[in-house]
Amino acid sequence: VNFSRAKCDFFLFVFFKRKGAKEIHQPMVGVYGNGSPHYSTVTKWYSEFKSGYESLEDDPRSGHPADVVTPLTIAQVEALIMQDCRIKTDAIVTELGISYGSVLKIVHDHLGMSKVSGRWVPRNLSAQDWHQQLESSHELLEIFYTDQANFLACVVTGDETWIHHWDPETKQESMQWKHQASPPPKKLCSQPSAGKVMASILWDAKGVLLTDYMPHKTRMTGEYYASLMQKLRQAIKEKRQGMLTKGVLLLHDNAPVHKARVAQAASHECGFEQLNHPPYSPDLAPGDYYLFRHLKAYLYGKRFSNDEELMEAIEAWLQ
Repeated sequence: VNFSRAKCDFFLFVFFKRKGAKEIHQPMVGVYGNGSPHYSTVTKWYSEFKSGYESLEDDPRSGHPADVVTPLTIAQVEALIMQDCRIKTDAIVTELGISYGSVLKIVHDHLGMSKVSGRWVPRNLSAQDWHQQLESSHELLEIFYTDQANFLACVVTGDETWIHHWDPETKQESMQWKHQASPPPKKLCSQPSAGKVMASILWDAKGVLLTDYMPHKTRMTGEYYASLMQKLRQAIKEKRQGMLTKGVLLLHDNAPVHKARVAQAASHECGFEQLNHPPYSPDLAPGDYYLFRHLKAYLYGKRFSNDEELMEAIEAWLQ
């Protein structure tokens, strides 16, 4: 407890007058004010002295705190995870009463687990793929440093994604713990509703320029994307005066419809300069790592009876 010598003497004086814990604590508060020990501390030591303890000094102990990462706690953490592979770290902390850092140490260092979601992984990148990504990144940096003040103002990016009438689970919600040697989890394809629309969203640093929708069971083609480029040019003309004159830098991925001859011709006709986007590079696609992720998180758990209701919700969020 580390009382001062004077406080120790005061405690002992009152104790040996056969006073209770409350009678000891009250005069100590009167004498020492905020510097007096807490009532629970006085109660604890009162009980100790009644049991024959004769010192207010702390017992000798090593300088290192007790390690909570023991075979028992390791087994307890593993048991909780095996019961519910999607259990959150905070829930383990609450259940076992150990620190957040201790839980992570047990999970990663002792159990060799990581948290993953069920998803499709397109492919392992080859050395050539990595080299192409590096070259593209250098090219983008060169363009940026040529005109840093106007670079972001000239970039227009966009992509398309399927959005369901009802999607009961986000990728983050589906994440679960697994051992390194365990197979990846499977996510049922039948979970989302059958009704869906494909949303094409094109935007720049100031906001959304164009949204377009395709209903379920329709197919995106090069011709469709070419018409989208014409719509984009008109939207820029109406919403961003002077941007077409300065030049538009178009950033989109290498989907077949984006690279179709008719789509490429339309993009060139509109005066758009296309930024290089190497294959399998979601980190260079703002739609993937930012816009669609937040949009779908907003729509998560909501139900829509038809395409129109869903599109209204998308437009409301984009505003």
